[in-house]
Amino acid sequence: MLRRLRDARAISRERLARSAHLSASYVAHLELDDRDRKPTRTVVEALLSCLDEKELVSDADRRHLYDLAGLSEIDMPTVEDLRATLSPGMRQSLVRHEPNPAAYLDTRSNVLACNAAYGRTFTGILDNGSVLRWIFADERSKQALVEWEREAYLTVSLVRGFIGRSDNAKWWSETLEELSRYPDFRRIWANGDAGFGRQTPRMELRDPDSGEHRHIDLELFQVDSVEYHDRILFVVGLPAAPEE
Repeated sequence: MLRRLRDARAISRERLARSAHLSASYVAHLELDDRDRKPTRTVVEALLSCLDEKELVSDADRRHLYDLAGLSEIDMPTVEDLRATLSPGMRQSLVRHEPNPAAYLDTRSNVLACNAAYGRTFTGILDNGSVLRWIFADERSKQALVEWEREAYLTVSLVRGFIGRSDNAKWWSETLEELSRYPDFRRIWANGDAGFGRQTPRMELRDPDSGEHRHIDLELFQVDSVEYHDRILFVVGLPAAPEE
């Protein structure tokens, strides 16, 4: 596949190797699918960067190259790894959603980036850095979420669903070990439900200053990340439509 991408851009093996700071013989081994010469993520990124200079590699081909290199699900990305994949355009979209709360999360519920409205709406969530940690370790979550029990169940069932679809259970072990310290989490986890979305988007919130209640429709979307497929979510809270 690497040779096909290179030939399509009329780039010689020597030129590709030089631009990626590799030896031509190493690139030749990769193109011959030498199983003893598996590239690191840094090498694949360097090769793609050189190919992109001539013509952008499509998302499908980019992901396939990572798959062939065995890098799709083997690595366990940190929050910083995932945060680094958010482009300036993705971050700008958070600002455009103001005054509606919006954020990028990983599927373990860590907050990768958010707008100011998100931090105001879910008071204390930025101090915790994680939706799950906020719900089960921060009493402010019970003030912000009028239906705290329901939201806690929905969040845990969503996480169970993501774990069930994941090929790398180890990526979750640290998070689950931490959360197991909280009795409410253990109680809800023992219920055993797994979900893949909210049955209804409506969420009831309590204003931290006035105590007034308001409703938002919380929408959740999977972000198609090339490097870390099925690891990043986009969430936005829109004004709830009046109930009939």
